[in-house]
Amino acid sequence: MLCRFAAASRSSAKLAAPLGCLVSRQKHTLPDLPYDYAALEPHINAEIMQLHHSKHHATYVNNLNVAEEKYKEALAKGDVTTQVSLQPALKFNGGGHINHTIFWTNLSPNGGGEPKGELMEAIKRDFGSFANFKEKLTAVSVGVQGSGWGWLGYNKEQGRLQIAACANQDPLQGTTGLIPLLGIDVWEHAYYLQYKNVRPDYLKAIWNVINWENVSSRYATCKK
Repeated sequence: MLCRFAAASRSSAKLAAPLGCLVSRQKHTLPDLPYDYAALEPHINAEIMQLHHSKHHATYVNNLNVAEEKYKEALAKGDVTTQVSLQPALKFNGGGHINHTIFWTNLSPNGGGEPKGELMEAIKRDFGSFANFKEKLTAVSVGVQGSGWGWLGYNKEQGRLQIAACANQDPLQGTTGLIPLLGIDVWEHAYYLQYKNVRPDYLKAIWNVINWENVSSRYATCKK
């Protein structure tokens, strides 16, 4: 199950329901952004944000609904072969919906700087310093081959923060067990119109709009 958190979890928590519940499910919807498309400029421009949210994320939502409808039909028929064949589409589009729903709230026009309180103490404990953490997450994100995500997650069993990378739209918790706190989208659609193929420049800029209040709230919730 996803760590529950405010607006992000209302939409994404539905994805974690047992597939047997699809018969009575509600369709997934594209969440509204908590800021205008141009609000993150100059770090991420309005054109990127509009296309990323209203086109790319919307496509994941639409395709997820289609895949779930087909899965529901296969479930009703007892068609296991079709159920199995739909797993990649459910994972890809479900992951895309989960990841982006988190990503939008991880960003803020009032973001940047450094976290405070318990999150900062945990970062210092697990990475030595905020500078070391920032360097490590940036390096992992730069190093993603092709498309994917860089993540700061929480290992609930160990009670520690961890950095991880996921390919394509693989959801962090569903593939690694880590609870997602901060995700950085390194698909080209997240930055190419502004930064071309220079991913490191995009990653340098995105730290100016990280919403540490959101990340801290996720951390506090997941520790409970």
